[in-house]
Amino acid sequence: MDASHFVHGAFLCYVWSFVRIFLKTPSGRKRLNVLGALDYSTKQLVTITNLTYITSTTICDLLTTLATRYPGIAITLVLDNARYQHCRLVQDLAASLGIELLFLPSYSPNLNLIERLWKFVKGQSLNGKYYETFDAFKASIEDCLGKIGTEYRTTVESLITRNFQLFDKETFLQV
Repeated sequence: MDASHFVHGAFLCYVWSFVRIFLKTPSGRKRLNVLGALDYSTKQLVTITNLTYITSTTICDLLTTLATRYPGIAITLVLDNARYQHCRLVQDLAASLGIELLFLPSYSPNLNLIERLWKFVKGQSLNGKYYETFDAFKASIEDCLGKIGTEYRTTVESLITRNFQLFDKETFLQV
């Protein structure tokens, strides 16, 4: 589980040119917040979106949605260390719903598999594209999220694996 904050602005992909190119971009003042939980085994995505902020009450809404959608199934959520996820309100609700909260070590977003999904969504619907209106921007993201289980299923299955980047001792300087 994790939140992604999509800002209505320019998302550059690869740009190289001999001459200067000016790209249109909106102001970047509006954003679409998506709080998502990705089921590792089925690759199904459950999301809650808003235009303000992700807070502890948003996390509680997602916990309630998950408990309702998967009754009687043991749920373990892997999350980062955002303050709104650690608060007593969230922990008490998770305990009452029978949901285990598994917090990742600090500064390790690469261990949260949903981060790969957010990168895919940005690349698929935002990179190198200009959306004149916020509604078009929002529709593009929601369209991509809606196709995660259908049109993009094969790609998502190849992204969401247990492969993690590991480092050998030889890659670090000996001090």
